[in-house]
Amino acid sequence: PGNLVEKVQAIVLSGGSAFGLDAATGVMKYLEERGFGYETSAGRVPIVPAAIIFDLNIGDSKVRPGANEGYQACLAATDGKVTEGCVGAGTGATVGKILGVERAIKSGLGTASQKIAGDIVVAALIVVNAVGDVIELGTGKILAGPRKPDESGFLSTSELWKGELKEAVPPFNTVIGVVATDAKLSKAEASKLARVAQVGIARTIDPCHTMYDGDALFVLSSGDKDADVNALGAAAAEVVAEAIVRAIQKAETLAGVPAAKDIRTC
Repeated sequence: PGNLVEKVQAIVLSGGSAFGLDAATGVMKYLEERGFGYETSAGRVPIVPAAIIFDLNIGDSKVRPGANEGYQACLAATDGKVTEGCVGAGTGATVGKILGVERAIKSGLGTASQKIAGDIVVAALIVVNAVGDVIELGTGKILAGPRKPDESGFLSTSELWKGELKEAVPPFNTVIGVVATDAKLSKAEASKLARVAQVGIARTIDPCHTMYDGDALFVLSSGDKDADVNALGAAAAEVVAEAIVRAIQKAETLAGVPAAKDIRTC
């Protein structure tokens, strides 16, 4: 919040591990061609923060997004309904990986939004690639976690971890996403809101923020409406939690990793 640049022109969320960061190059090219960016003596420089998930163990590891895919994503962007599930950065996302990806559950990308103070929108778009389980809001029921050997439901990652687990834990996991609002925010307020929004991760992923997770949330303000930051924070945590659950509900079985809806539970 204390640095010079006040605005960003885009956020990129991608799969492909560190290779996927190249998608931001295509987004920058698209923005530069249209005159968007931070004004410098050498021209406008688009400011495009990016975050990625590790999904190279799902499908062909040589197939990953690059600059061309980032550029094409800009061309395909609309203001219509967002497609959820195994799309975009959520294509290779999985959860419940403490026993390895062979016992994991397919995840994806989820969204949620709500209005506060009458007409102020708070929305979240989350890619769920956690090592832990996704749990149901209000009940604590495991919606997605490491599959039981007989495929009859899910084991608890927390209980496995606290027990005598001898199998290696995959170290490549993260939850990434964006919280956006049409309320007016300073950079300091946006930074605070990003921290508060992480509460939504804690409500729906167990365990979360582990040494094997690299969770990151961005906050965007696109409007000029006055709003209480505390109210925005409460809403942000709620929509993040809802989006995480939807990422599981909308996911489909892919590359041999089953979706939660394809697992019979007892």
